[in-house]
Amino acid sequence: MSVLNKKEGRKIENVAPIFQWAGALSGLQKLLVFLITFALIGAGYYFFIFKPKYEKIGKLKQTLKTQKQTLVTYKAKAKILPELEKKLNKLKEELNYAMAALPNEKEIPILLTEIARAGKNTGLVFVSFKPKPEQMKEGFYAEIPVSMVVTGRFHQLAHFFDEVSRLYRIVNIDNVKIKSVQDGHKLTVSCEAVTYMFVNKNINDKNADSKKTKKKGKK
Repeated sequence: MSVLNKKEGRKIENVAPIFQWAGALSGLQKLLVFLITFALIGAGYYFFIFKPKYEKIGKLKQTLKTQKQTLVTYKAKAKILPELEKKLNKLKEELNYAMAALPNEKEIPILLTEIARAGKNTGLVFVSFKPKPEQMKEGFYAEIPVSMVVTGRFHQLAHFFDEVSRLYRIVNIDNVKIKSVQDGHKLTVSCEAVTYMFVNKNINDKNADSKKTKKKGKK
């Protein structure tokens, strides 16, 4: 018990000067000390407790606002998604139809033969029939032009153009030039029959790679 009393006595002795100093202060000085102490406590609370939490709340509010805007955007896209899928399916159907109307490389000779046969069946006489080199267009198809010069009557030409338009593949007649011969009873027509060939780059690249491999093997 004596030991505890001694410790308590020392604490009182250490604190006593503070109380004595405070007791000696005037009322105005005590008020100033109180205000300074309160300000220091308030500043410590603001900078070390309130401000970090306030900034964190601000960031969370901004994140929440961004997430809400993103959610609104996704909801708007989700509403039009079925319509976009319909349009996409329609475009796929149109692409498949267009690709079906474009012959591949193996069908080109057959198609050219059918064009020539259509002209002969209508009674036209071919003066010349010269396929030209293919011309690449837009990366997935090529034009195959055929230069032609034919002679015949007007109704035969009209019948020929109609037959060409009815072929199972796309064929356009371009650059038509007409000259009359034999007092206008017959016409000489020079034109280009242009058909189109679907070009699959992936297949062509594979074929090219396989050819290179074969050549290396032979060496």
